[in-house]
Amino acid sequence: MTTFDDLWYTATEASQRAEQAYHQLSRRYEASLEFERRRGVSRSRFRTLSERIRLSGAPYGAHTIVYRPDGELLLVRHEGVDMWVLPGGEIQPGEEFREAARRELDEEAGVEAIYEGLAILNRIAITCGEHETWGVLPVFAARAETTETAIDDPDGEISRAGWFADPPQDTRDREELLAWRERAL
Repeated sequence: MTTFDDLWYTATEASQRAEQAYHQLSRRYEASLEFERRRGVSRSRFRTLSERIRLSGAPYGAHTIVYRPDGELLLVRHEGVDMWVLPGGEIQPGEEFREAARRELDEEAGVEAIYEGLAILNRIAITCGEHETWGVLPVFAARAETTETAIDDPDGEISRAGWFADPPQDTRDREELLAWRERAL
């Protein structure tokens, strides 16, 4: 008896949804920068990420680069990955990308900001053996209106939030953040 592996089907549906999300974001916003990344993951992680992409187009949700006029950037400490990252996360059903980014900013840092547009539009290729799919990772730009941080993360993954003129070496996608800051500010 042959076992049917539906992972290819899920990956194909995810890629189609990612294409829709990419075009939706591209039409609505003009991104300052675009990057492509590649991530190899386990079979169970591939299934999880493919399902997220199938539902929203985004494997890792939506994020925000929040800056102050002096160029400092807001980062949060994500204990699950043991790195400094941009505030952001999963998209809830019926939520638009920017709404998700704003909600996550509120939960993870408690900072109020004025959203200005799309800073970075990432294309994330995800592979597992012979299976491959991709999704978008939109990063919005926002100018800080308040600077005091207050973490109210329902997932308990964020332990700290802070402002950085020079992001720590253990900042996820540090070079991309610095490239954006150099170009935009």
